[in-house]
Amino acid sequence: MLTIMTSFADITTIGVGGHIARFLEPTSRVGVIEAVEDADAKGLPLCVIGGGSNMLVADEPFNGVVIRDARRRITVPDEAAPVENGERTVHINAEAGCNWDDFVAFTVELGLEGVEGLSGIPGTVGASVVQNIGAYGQEVASTVETVEVWDRKDKKTLEIAAADMGFGYRMSKLKASMYTAPATPAADFFPTPRYVVLSVTFALRHSATGTVGYGQLAKALGVEVGDRMETQTIRNAVLKVRAAKGMLEDAGRYATPAMAGTKRTDQVAIAQRAQAAQQNAASASSTPSDEREELAALTPDYNRHSCGSFFMNPILTLEAAATLPADAPRFDATLPDGTLGVKTSAAWLIDHAGFHKGFTVTADARAGLSTLHTLALTNRGGASAADVAALAKTVQDGVEQAFGVRLIPEPVVIGIDLR
Repeated sequence: MLTIMTSFADITTIGVGGHIARFLEPTSRVGVIEAVEDADAKGLPLCVIGGGSNMLVADEPFNGVVIRDARRRITVPDEAAPVENGERTVHINAEAGCNWDDFVAFTVELGLEGVEGLSGIPGTVGASVVQNIGAYGQEVASTVETVEVWDRKDKKTLEIAAADMGFGYRMSKLKASMYTAPATPAADFFPTPRYVVLSVTFALRHSATGTVGYGQLAKALGVEVGDRMETQTIRNAVLKVRAAKGMLEDAGRYATPAMAGTKRTDQVAIAQRAQAAQQNAASASSTPSDEREELAALTPDYNRHSCGSFFMNPILTLEAAATLPADAPRFDATLPDGTLGVKTSAAWLIDHAGFHKGFTVTADARAGLSTLHTLALTNRGGASAADVAALAKTVQDGVEQAFGVRLIPEPVVIGIDLR
């Protein structure tokens, strides 16, 4: 188990947050459990962190324990090739600390279908099931078979079947244990769920092709929704679409001491080259191309310094949805009580409330909306958590005033009230 001095600013994608009193990186399953148990036994604040991509932490010191699982092994209990009876399901087990995009790359390289649409999402395998990550027509819930966890309340390991995980839109049984109401932390289990993920077993399909399940992705590929294409082609297209919206993490973070070794070296190199090429292509500089490429590789892309999508798409009652403008996006959805509701677009609400791409609270503000995507709040360089919170509250208040809808943050927000 490694112990280093660090802050949340060092280990989160948005690059803000205070000093951490004790930061641990257990290298074994037992080590993870013991670290969690030790913090709980001492009554210390506990934060189990993945890739730090879905977290906004206050600037004040965190006087507790932060644990980052250093286990990143992926195993294939089944044969990777279809067996003689035509069975195409392949089970893959990944330890909680495995980088999520490393996992996706591994499955695509192995010729498996099921998570290629989730390419480029920052974070870890453990965090993926807490949040039930989703994008471009896929959700992690659709491929999870079981989740191995440590139950902090009953002090034992459990294997939770997917059917018992309480998966919903950006929700799971694990995440639900942290809140008593939207954005309202629970007293006993926050900012770490009652159930700490140890490993996840996925059931994927042996196939070199996957389904293009989202309109924006289909447009990028020049095909129709529902068409099938090679999973590697889908993965590449997803990465390009996400990059164009600034919704990929800054690959340069893996060159820092606090993040070194947390992602596959080959995947870091691929991401760095792609990011440099994108910045190079966007530059109108007269600098020679070889120099521009070198500079781009070293220049931070501030649109990528974010928590990703900062607000969840609201799911409204039919009555509340009826008050929205006629052109507001509407999708069938299910409310937490199981009744029919309507999901609308947080990005649409933000933009139509007057907060456009690049919006900042003041002219010299260090936090602002992405210049590419209104749903991302970004650190433009030197921002504090307070700067980001001020921007978030301004957007929340403006959307509520315009449409009567209070946006709920998607990230775990520690030490800041954004209700």
